[in-house]
Amino acid sequence: MGLPEKVGIVGTAQTKYGITKNKTIPELAYEAVTKILENTGLTIHDIENTISSSVDLWDGATASGAFLTEVVGGVMGSETRVADDGILAAFHAVLNILSGNFDVVMVVAHCFGSRGAHYDITNWVFDPVYQQMLGLDYLSSAGLQASWYMSKYGLSEEQFAKVSVKNHKNAFNNPYAYQPMNLNVEDVLNSEMWSYPIKSLDAAPVSDGACALILASEERAKKIAREKGREPIWIKGLGNCYDSHYLGDRDLIECSALTIAAKKAYELAGINNPLKDIDVAEISEPFSFQELLWLEGLGFCDRGDAGRLIDEGVTEMSGELPVNPSGGMLAGNPFIVAGLTRLVEAVEQCWGEAGNRQISDVETALAHGTTGPCGQMHCVVIVGR
Repeated sequence: MGLPEKVGIVGTAQTKYGITKNKTIPELAYEAVTKILENTGLTIHDIENTISSSVDLWDGATASGAFLTEVVGGVMGSETRVADDGILAAFHAVLNILSGNFDVVMVVAHCFGSRGAHYDITNWVFDPVYQQMLGLDYLSSAGLQASWYMSKYGLSEEQFAKVSVKNHKNAFNNPYAYQPMNLNVEDVLNSEMWSYPIKSLDAAPVSDGACALILASEERAKKIAREKGREPIWIKGLGNCYDSHYLGDRDLIECSALTIAAKKAYELAGINNPLKDIDVAEISEPFSFQELLWLEGLGFCDRGDAGRLIDEGVTEMSGELPVNPSGGMLAGNPFIVAGLTRLVEAVEQCWGEAGNRQISDVETALAHGTTGPCGQMHCVVIVGR
């Protein structure tokens, strides 16, 4: 089916992820912006619109996006702000270009996750009258989701731990990753229990960082990329979907929003068999069990069958479907930045520029982002050469 017009990605950039103690919000974003302009040979004046992604509570500052205007070239220019995961800012950028209003759009996402009480602030996403007073947050609600997943489909804590072991090991190949670790299953199982069955090593660590992406219309993308001796990576398909606000109105392990978003993306990209048609997947997993649950929602296997994929090594870097060769969120990408980082990693895999984490012969890659408790929103983007 395809997009009505081709949209290409011509540049990517990331900062090193970790705890940032001596930088301001503008300085953190500026690092990603200057790096991507250098990588593409563009100047800030070549950017026709910038879309920035941030959330005040993660940054510990009111209207934190206001600090970015000068950094992203928004003074006397065009700037849009998205208070959601960075992959949705990229989704918005694609629509900007398809509208015909812009030919070159830069997307910048940043997060200072270390500036607040990491999970306490996620209590704010719940209904203020009935649910916030219960103390629900991303962690406690994910514990409910994981428990139901185990109960209904028989997955085990050991299988969740294997995801953590795999991703922390992969992170040794990623110079941007925050927490590469040599772990075994027992290490994960014996780590501190946070919200049954989630232990500390099942959860993405607190971190800070920024990343950026530049997208362009077909002709501009070819011209920009050609000057750097490469080809653009094309957006083949994309889709996003929000589920209900109230947890009680959702079946937390059916991943309805993810299934719908993936279906839209696959139809546009002409994907009929995800396991065979996709060479590598970068999936946002704030908690280890969610990588398995999202694999099912993305259609890589039947419901309840993702445990087999991790047991058989299908998702290892040498497996049939490498998942998160970058190490993913478990290796240290913060919320808000995580989804855009997945897209940056997918693009670099298609370029063959992913360094030691490179998967051979990648032509088609999947990037996934999510926000909200238990995966309330999902966005899926398919990219390829």
